[in-house]
Amino acid sequence: MKIKIQKFFRSLLKLLLPIIYKILITFKLNRRVINFLNEKAYKSNEQHNFKEHIDNLLKNNKIAALDVGAQGGFNSENFFPSKYNQFFESILVEPIKEEADKFKEQKFMIKKGLWSNKEKKNLYILDNRLGSSSMYMPNEEAFDLHRIKQKDFQNYQVTRTIQIECDTISNQLSELNVNMLDYLKIDTQGAELEILKGIGSFRPLLIKIEVHFFSIYKNVPSWHELVNFLYEMNYVLIDWKGIGDHSTRIPAEVDMIFIPNFNNNSGKELIKANIEKFTSLMLIFGQLKILQVLLKRFKISNKKIEKLEDYYFN
Repeated sequence: MKIKIQKFFRSLLKLLLPIIYKILITFKLNRRVINFLNEKAYKSNEQHNFKEHIDNLLKNNKIAALDVGAQGGFNSENFFPSKYNQFFESILVEPIKEEADKFKEQKFMIKKGLWSNKEKKNLYILDNRLGSSSMYMPNEEAFDLHRIKQKDFQNYQVTRTIQIECDTISNQLSELNVNMLDYLKIDTQGAELEILKGIGSFRPLLIKIEVHFFSIYKNVPSWHELVNFLYEMNYVLIDWKGIGDHSTRIPAEVDMIFIPNFNNNSGKELIKANIEKFTSLMLIFGQLKILQVLLKRFKISNKKIEKLEDYYFN
């Protein structure tokens, strides 16, 4: 009976959608509705609560996380549900002193900038939009591709320049006696590639990184250099999510999700050696279907996860 009802509503929707589309076009609502549905689809697996699964996987262990670009705190943008924050041991990176001072209770804090080597760098501060501060100068000529209005240009003006001490991921984690990095997030307004170059021998199980197809900053390395570097590190792209407004039919910026390349032995062994943490991260990020595929490939049985439905593909 349930299957018959589903078939009926699918047939009905197929008839109604062209009519609904014409109405949305008439009232200039089509893109708004599509964006809304895309956002809801992207977060559809948030209907699940994986906490019990993750508890069983991790026991009392924590996922070691490095958050580069941590203004507001760990997972402040709620890229994944905050209910899962408890499973992480976070290391925050914040080179702006007044911002770093807000995290006095934070156990692990790096108060330097990160780069490909040890050196001093200029950090261009945008006090009117602090999260857009960067190692690169804003490029006003590129604002149109991001649909930034003239009245908002002032928010992207450099209000002050400070010189900061920079070091590599590898050096700073070693100083903190961190031997294993499970999750890496980099959101640094164009400096992502240079920061990655300092990762040394660390190989996280999941990387979330901001990538600019069309940057609003001057002289930022091309997006394909960043993606190629990750592929050379033996990572593969499994997901992306557009960020902000754009005049192109592709997003001007995206958050990309990379995991070890499961198609070769090196990536496969890295995942299998850390399968509990890898599985937990994939659940937290809602990557259910590909997780099920990989567990089957690796001949790892988990009946509870096998039965879970990935709502994204509904």
